[in-house]
Amino acid sequence: MDIKLIKNDVKNRKISFILKDSDVAFANALRRIVIEDVPTLAIEDVEFRKNTSALYDEMVALRLGLIPLKTDLKSYNLPEECLCKGKGCAQCQLKLIIKAKGPKMVYAADLKSKDPKVKPIFPKTPIVKLLKGQVLEVEMTAVMGKGKEHTKWSPGLVYYKYDPKITITKKGQDILECVDACPQKVFDKKGGKLEINQKRLLDCHLCGACEDLSKGEIKVGRDVQDFVFFVESWGQLNCKEIMLEASEILDKKLDMFEKEIKTKKK
Repeated sequence: MDIKLIKNDVKNRKISFILKDSDVAFANALRRIVIEDVPTLAIEDVEFRKNTSALYDEMVALRLGLIPLKTDLKSYNLPEECLCKGKGCAQCQLKLIIKAKGPKMVYAADLKSKDPKVKPIFPKTPIVKLLKGQVLEVEMTAVMGKGKEHTKWSPGLVYYKYDPKITITKKGQDILECVDACPQKVFDKKGGKLEINQKRLLDCHLCGACEDLSKGEIKVGRDVQDFVFFVESWGQLNCKEIMLEASEILDKKLDMFEKEIKTKKK
């Protein structure tokens, strides 16, 4: 297998790359591990000291739990893998607090963390509006978890598609209507002829609109061994950290599977 980086959009936390010489089983395993098994920090327990806002405790707790928190994989462990065996310690838990008094809008930025490296990714996320005299005092516990337990621990979105392949016959070069018919704008008109815009070829989602319009003069295919991956991070980890952690987790799962097979043979 080989990986070719297509785009690295650091500002918007997105990357895209081509996974070459692979198969659907491996590509889908990688996708599922990213969504379900790469751990992140998220607020799990919420203890209300005082809440006189218009929202019930449960609604505020739900909003707090869904706030993405910057995660340091080297500093925190999953509870089941921690030396404390999940009882709770500084290596698997983090305390945060909110103390706010109205009138004001309480934002994610109002969360005060005991670890300065862990902070909300989107500080302008609104939590609750406090009117004059209303108070919100909350103590929260953030723990490491996985997306398969709850989506709040999922580090981002990842999906893939086959690498598109398009061929145009000599007659197909005269069908200029495909320039406007293609929803992904994969085609250009140059010198009165239809040609493929190589910079936008990977945007093709194999809809077949050009094939229908050209009546077979344009063929849209796919390379079943090459996959175009798109990764979008929610911010807890950057895309590189997500993919490296996912590859390590996949290696561990394969090692465990190998051991199970050897054990069964004995």
